[in-house]
Amino acid sequence: MKFGPVDTEAALGAILAHSLIVGKLRLKKGRILNQDDLAALKNAGVTEIVAARLEEGDVGEDEAAARLGEALAPNNIRAGAAATGRVNLFARENGLFRADKALVDRFNRIDPSITLATLDNNAQVAAGDMVATIKIIPLAVPSDSLRRAVEAVATPGIIAMQPFSPARVGLVATVLPSLKPSVMDKTARLLQERLNASGSTIVTEKRVAHNDAAVGEAVSELAGDCDLIVAFGASAIVDAEDVIPSGIVQAGGVVDHVGMPVDPGNLLVLGYVGNVPVIGAPGCARSPKENGFDWVLARILSGDTPTSDTITTMGVGGLLKEIPSRPQPRLAGEPATTKDLPVEIIVLAAGRASRMSSATHKEDEGLVPHKLLAEFDGVPLVRRSCETAIASNGGSVHAVTGYRSPEMSAALEGLDVNIVDNPDFDEGMASSLRCGIAAVGPEAAGALVMLADMPAIRTEHLSAMIDAFRKVGGQAIVRAASGEVRGNPVILPRETFDSVLRLEGDVGARQIITSAGLPVIDVDIGDAALLDVDTRQAVLDAGGVLKA
Repeated sequence: MKFGPVDTEAALGAILAHSLIVGKLRLKKGRILNQDDLAALKNAGVTEIVAARLEEGDVGEDEAAARLGEALAPNNIRAGAAATGRVNLFARENGLFRADKALVDRFNRIDPSITLATLDNNAQVAAGDMVATIKIIPLAVPSDSLRRAVEAVATPGIIAMQPFSPARVGLVATVLPSLKPSVMDKTARLLQERLNASGSTIVTEKRVAHNDAAVGEAVSELAGDCDLIVAFGASAIVDAEDVIPSGIVQAGGVVDHVGMPVDPGNLLVLGYVGNVPVIGAPGCARSPKENGFDWVLARILSGDTPTSDTITTMGVGGLLKEIPSRPQPRLAGEPATTKDLPVEIIVLAAGRASRMSSATHKEDEGLVPHKLLAEFDGVPLVRRSCETAIASNGGSVHAVTGYRSPEMSAALEGLDVNIVDNPDFDEGMASSLRCGIAAVGPEAAGALVMLADMPAIRTEHLSAMIDAFRKVGGQAIVRAASGEVRGNPVILPRETFDSVLRLEGDVGARQIITSAGLPVIDVDIGDAALLDVDTRQAVLDAGGVLKA
């Protein structure tokens, strides 16, 4: 492949290396330039561009990515469409994602231009979650390198999905006067929520006295009717002779392991009664936040038979995120104060609003109203959204614009807003998220991302979310919700920023939220979390007045 500056007049058929904006003309990276493109560039005074020309044996980035995606996707994993040299791979079912590090490393050594990135081995994923991505770095790769890469990804076991299977689960919970029944009720509800991803069900719950004989009797009874038993002690398990492990032995079982190198989750017990696994749950499993119990439970529900050797290999990566409500947090010192946790705000306002088009309003005629220029109480929606952000208790406000950027900028004139232009807005929401996150200052602990087309969002909603973020020391994702239904905006902690900067395509922050391993706190702001205006009728129904 030949790459470098090319005279515009000689660029016919060349592949554009970088996106260009010339007046109303927008040419995206990777475009094969035609005569009309060159004429427009020449009229705009562009005499030189950076482009590539394929040579014999070269394979274009999208074709190469598509071939690899087709070769790599095993059962239960599907490959998305190739775009900008990237193919993302997604889980078809709920389960555990598996990746063989040695095989992935071998693939990535074939050619630095061909890359494969995956989730951690044994990551728990839901159907539709992204599990891996293939990226071709340049605009083309040599066919020989592609051939070797295709052979490498076809190796069985390089990546795989191990889907969950439904199980009949028995719950044993011991009782002490100090443990409220409401806590035990909540524990059962949370366990069922954990089981829902696999279609498993708690078929029997037994609440018994806190002694080994009572636990042994309950476990023995359940072992004949259940595929898995979970035992919660009213007090923590601190020894192999404690109530829960002793009860497993009294039921005729064996205790395989006491303790685990995962925190939270250290005080877990794993045993078996015949072929039925029994998990002595640590106290942190009464919390919905990820802990070592989740790791062992997922292994069992995906068909594994974990042993002591399994658990002792979990130390690397076993230091999990802190549970904010933990009575004795690992981190010493006072919690961060409000002033220690600056939160900047990103207002996304770059999209085409394509659903505003109709048969009688053609974009080429310049007659299509833009939803963000619709007026609410006499104020353009994009300005109203930024004013809402400025008035909150957050920090700097960044407005990401793209389509009809000059009009958006004019609507924001006079506001204390940093306008960030996204020339690649046509690539989808990910490009705007990347621009917004890149604009956030180095001192910010997090970024509140809001969509500019949500007219019901009020200043107090944003301030409540920022307060919740600061209350947990910035160690959680905070998301707006309406009751049980999750919506927007969302606050992303700084440690997620690198992941956001790697997003591609028309995707938002959902994948970051599900894969970050951080606690997620929902702040109920009512219907405002769900109301956006994507169509003309939606604008009118929300009280807006359309403007061309």
